[in-house]
Amino acid sequence: MRAGLPALGAGLLLLLPGCTVNRGNEDLVTGKQTFVAKCGACHTLARAGTTGVVGPNLDVAFRRSRIDGLHESTFAGVVRGWVLHPNQNPQINPETRKPMPLMPAEIVTGRVADDVAAYVGYAAAKPGKDSGRLGTVGVKKSNEVAKEKDGTLAIPADPSGALAYQFGSAEAQPGTVKVTSKNDASIDHDIAVEGNGVNDKGDVVNNGGTSEVDVDLKAGDYTFYCSVPGHREGGMEGKLTVK
Repeated sequence: MRAGLPALGAGLLLLLPGCTVNRGNEDLVTGKQTFVAKCGACHTLARAGTTGVVGPNLDVAFRRSRIDGLHESTFAGVVRGWVLHPNQNPQINPETRKPMPLMPAEIVTGRVADDVAAYVGYAAAKPGKDSGRLGTVGVKKSNEVAKEKDGTLAIPADPSGALAYQFGSAEAQPGTVKVTSKNDASIDHDIAVEGNGVNDKGDVVNNGGTSEVDVDLKAGDYTFYCSVPGHREGGMEGKLTVK
């Protein structure tokens, strides 16, 4: 889900007609999974674990309305309307003060769109964490360390489409190292490395492609990250230690 969502207040929500979705008929687990894959690269939603910054923060967008006691089905109806009829006027992100890319119409459709809308309505600005089946899906930040082997350092992107790699940090020996990042998600990602005079990045890939870059590394600390706009800012980076 790209940018284009207006900031919400209770007054705006109350003025929107026909915006009730019966959450009881929707699959929140599917909604959460799809939100992470299709929307999380642009939007922050704490319960889903997404940290996108190029579009509005959905927890912030709905916070005032949740405090004011509006029902989750109202939130879901508003989100469903955004998906079907996204704002096509240029917008400035109020947090980053940068232009936001426009959200394409019907990025998800049909029953799946209802599932996504129902999950966002359930989760947005809601304190705590998801539990049960819902707690088993969503972005899981990794604490694992990728280790270079025979001159290659593999740091795959999270296959869910989240702004994350499958490793939170990496280690390598000094010398020429090929850093690779396979991306099975439909969201664009790449791999880039900077530090100690190094500033190189691989191609942007998706749907099973592999981004790779050859770098000459000396002992010291570096950063690997995704250079797609907004992805590094959303947390898609890690520390590379060379020793």
